[in-house]
Amino acid sequence: MAPDHAGTLGYALGQIGAKAAFALIVPALAGYIAYSIADRPGIAPGMIGGMLAANLQAGFLGGIAAGFIAGYTARFLNTHIRLPRNLEGLKPVLILPLLATTITNLLMIYVVGVPVAAVRSALTTWLKGMQGASALVLGLVLSGMMAVDMGGPINKAAYASAAALLSSGVDAPMAAAMLGEMTPPLGLALATRLFPARFTQAEREAGGAAAVLGAAFITEGAIPFAAADPLRVIPSLVAGSAVASALALTLGVTLKVPHGGLFVLPIPNAVTNLPGAVLALAAGTLVTALTVGLIKKRPG
Repeated sequence: MAPDHAGTLGYALGQIGAKAAFALIVPALAGYIAYSIADRPGIAPGMIGGMLAANLQAGFLGGIAAGFIAGYTARFLNTHIRLPRNLEGLKPVLILPLLATTITNLLMIYVVGVPVAAVRSALTTWLKGMQGASALVLGLVLSGMMAVDMGGPINKAAYASAAALLSSGVDAPMAAAMLGEMTPPLGLALATRLFPARFTQAEREAGGAAAVLGAAFITEGAIPFAAADPLRVIPSLVAGSAVASALALTLGVTLKVPHGGLFVLPIPNAVTNLPGAVLALAAGTLVTALTVGLIKKRPG
């Protein structure tokens, strides 16, 4: 986003993505962690804490800390503050957010922010220099989280962590997360073509939709298959995703955008080591397809 490109479409899209969307990643992460703990009173304290964490250079780790502090503070206050009935309606919209915001952000400034920023800086340095076995382990963990519940809370946690790291300039985990999430629906779509006898007619038809969803980085296309036979399908998905993510990190694949699937591959400089990304995705897809074909029973 060099200033001499101002006025171009690419510059405008960069403003939207880098300056606006990425700036919201940490506050949104903190806000919704707090919301999951304290419901509506936690949203504002969490988001403000997340924004402060970003300003303190504490990154996504600071955002996570702010979310938990805000959530549990708001819930504690909600439990222990007693007001007359005619003032009770002010608690969730004024009193709890105001008090929780004050407490959370004073803690962020005076207690949490500096040490978490130091940890985040050390973690970022470690991740940027990650090679060999450590890259393999991170790929296995991320991919397993992305594949195990296909868009559920574990998947969302892995994606949010990868996206937050991306905003901190660490772009290898995002590549592992995206490839790990694309592999399950693509692998199942391939399995329906290689082993049609293992699937019902409805599943074979769903394979086409799963392929399209997988190409677009949407793993939910795998859910009907996993729901029908979870004990065989889910381990197959995790195995394929593990191969894709670990291979991508071992080959030095990085991704500078948080979504898009196959559609980001042609974008210049979006993917580092494009052949490695394609190889990792193809290998993971094939592993999932073959594993499903070998262990899945024929429909009764």
